[in-house]
Amino acid sequence: MAFEQEQIGRISSDGTEQPKRPTKESVKAAQEQEKVMREREVLEEERIYRRGVVSIKDVVAPAGMKIEPSFLRLGETYVRTIFVITYPRYISLGWFSPIVNMNTTLDVAMFFYPVKAAVILKQLKKKVGMLEAQIISDSDKGAPRDPIRETALKDIEELRDNLSQGIEHFFQFALYVTLYANSKDELDRQSEEVETMFGGKLIYSKRVFYQAEQGFNSTLPLGNDELMISFNMNSSPIASSFPFISADLTSENGVLFGINRHNNSLILFDRFSMQNANLVVFATSGAGKSFAVKLEILRSLMLGTEVIVIDPEMEYKHLSDAVGGTYINVSLASDAKINPFDLPRPVGEEISTEDIIRSAVITVKGLLRIMLGQVTPQEDSVLDRALLETYAKKDITPDSDLATAEPPIIQDLVDVLEGMEGTTDLVVKLRKFTDGTFSGLFNSPTTVQVKNILVTFSVRDLEDELRPLAIYAIINYIWNVVRSERKKRILVIDEAWWLMQHEDSARFIFALVKRCRKYYLGVTTITQDVNDFLRSPYGQAIVTNSAMQLLLRQSPAAIDNIQKTFLLTEGEKFLLLEGGVGEGIFFAGNKHAAIKVVASYSEDQIVTTNPQQLLDIERAKKEYEESTGSFESDIEAGVSGTI
Repeated sequence: MAFEQEQIGRISSDGTEQPKRPTKESVKAAQEQEKVMREREVLEEERIYRRGVVSIKDVVAPAGMKIEPSFLRLGETYVRTIFVITYPRYISLGWFSPIVNMNTTLDVAMFFYPVKAAVILKQLKKKVGMLEAQIISDSDKGAPRDPIRETALKDIEELRDNLSQGIEHFFQFALYVTLYANSKDELDRQSEEVETMFGGKLIYSKRVFYQAEQGFNSTLPLGNDELMISFNMNSSPIASSFPFISADLTSENGVLFGINRHNNSLILFDRFSMQNANLVVFATSGAGKSFAVKLEILRSLMLGTEVIVIDPEMEYKHLSDAVGGTYINVSLASDAKINPFDLPRPVGEEISTEDIIRSAVITVKGLLRIMLGQVTPQEDSVLDRALLETYAKKDITPDSDLATAEPPIIQDLVDVLEGMEGTTDLVVKLRKFTDGTFSGLFNSPTTVQVKNILVTFSVRDLEDELRPLAIYAIINYIWNVVRSERKKRILVIDEAWWLMQHEDSARFIFALVKRCRKYYLGVTTITQDVNDFLRSPYGQAIVTNSAMQLLLRQSPAAIDNIQKTFLLTEGEKFLLLEGGVGEGIFFAGNKHAAIKVVASYSEDQIVTTNPQQLLDIERAKKEYEESTGSFESDIEAGVSGTI
């Protein structure tokens, strides 16, 4: 009856059937379907939007890729993969290091496929049986012994023992090297260089052929070996292929330069064990170059090495006072005078007096060119003749005894020039160094003595115009002292870019750096103005004639020049841009390593260049002196009271 009523309820009064009312389930399903459609529209709009947005993939990906039979072209870059097919019987530890340290861009992929010991032992057992059968057969036939088979049998038996005892494991080892170059010729040259390195160790390699894409994919950091070219090898020779071998700059003798950041070992090095003892230090202001050099000075003094320093900013005063050194302040008003006309007094070697006089004339003439500025060829000739006459005026001739001779001063040169024709301009220019403002600098006999294990010459109180002149004269004086007595010495020239501003002084420094080895002298050249220093042809030559280089943090403006000069990789370039204070790269001959200069607490208190630390040290000194003075006065008062 209920069913009939329900059916009747669906029929209208006029007899037509009414549509069904939607249920909750159908309404919900329709809403969900509409929601899905809206989400699809939104996703489609987002997908269309993303097509016009530059992603990281778009930035990193090359413009295109062209696959050639033996190489790829990724945009403007040429790519080739080289794989190893066989190895010799013996291979040395670190044989792969020269390839990893090549100054070129490359990717290296190593794949290791373990082989179960049971499987390889079964194969080796069969191989042993075959070799023994062949050896016995040859012996029965009376044939001579075959050393190749006997050696192979011995190696297999040793490998079986090691595999059975778990000492060794067996792998299939695949090694791929992918090279990158900017041209086809450069790619061929790099490929030949790598193949030569492999061949020199009896390791045979081949270039990919019609598998260039697979080779490139195999060396991407994806872990996919698409070449599948492997060689059977046990774990010991595989371990020798480990590429990450850091440079070791530790020796039995020498001073501690810092910590090797690759492996935390000590960089102990004797600069006098190299082909020359010269060192160049390049860094920006505040990177720790003076700190590092002063630390080497302090440690060299403990080994008995004499050190002479040219200090342009009085940064070495605290160090000199701490070790009892001699600190000479060269200025217009100071009592310390250096006569540029001084002559060396060689001891223990036969050098003619005439050669010494001519060498002195050339050196003084270089100083005069800096003093006078532009010198014409006629004036240069006049100066040459005038200098010889000036020395002759003091009875310094090729027949003289230099041990008792008194060298002239610049006033003597002016007197000689006044008696010559066509020298009016020269006399006027030199007057200011004899009677004018600058008369207190060179117009006097030498009053300084280098008789201490540490001697520091300060030129801080000189005007910028006079600094190159004073440094030139000081270095000439030091060079005369060095040639007079052969000792183990270090000469430190801080802010050497002052001397690179003038060709004559730059040439003089270059000659000093090139010749100092014969007199047991090592020259340390420090500069923060790297571009000006390297822009000079003599600056480049000084770097070439320095067996050691220390590069600390560099400025972005100079890093490209540094990278080109020292053949740095991109990683080393980034290290110099982002390194902290005292962090950089230390070069010693063909070796180099990342370094961090470290000092003990006592050393840091002596060599620090931090202004705040220096103020704290001075304050602590005053407090100590005041407390000591008051303590002594109390003792004296107590003694007098007792009396």
